[in-house]
Amino acid sequence: MVLLAHIREQHRLSLNSYGRPRMTEELKEIGLEVGHRRVGRLMRQNGISVVRTHKHTVTTDSNHKFNIAPNLLNRNFSADRPNQKWVVDISYIWTREGWLYLAVVLDLYSRRVIGWAVSNRMKRDPLPGR
Repeated sequence: MVLLAHIREQHRLSLNSYGRPRMTEELKEIGLEVGHRRVGRLMRQNGISVVRTHKHTVTTDSNHKFNIAPNLLNRNFSADRPNQKWVVDISYIWTREGWLYLAVVLDLYSRRVIGWAVSNRMKRDPLPGR
């Protein structure tokens, strides 16, 4: 099967990124008369498939001039009474209208939500008195 050898070679050269349509075009460019259905069937029968990779996106800016709060808990997440220790987390959720940012405050004693806020952008509001 000369065609299968060409498919395997082109798949390797494309770093496993060519599916049936691009593979067919590539084979036609090197002079092979082949249809996309045959290419797809040969790829499927021989376990040749696209390996999708996603580019890593950095979302944290560690090089800033903002004040960094001290680590007062030091990973001790147990509390003896209510309102002794609160923790905050920010998360983002994809919706049909775009990203939605959610901030939640938890009481470590009861593990219940004390408060929360949502916004369509992550903003840094000025502190009171400034």
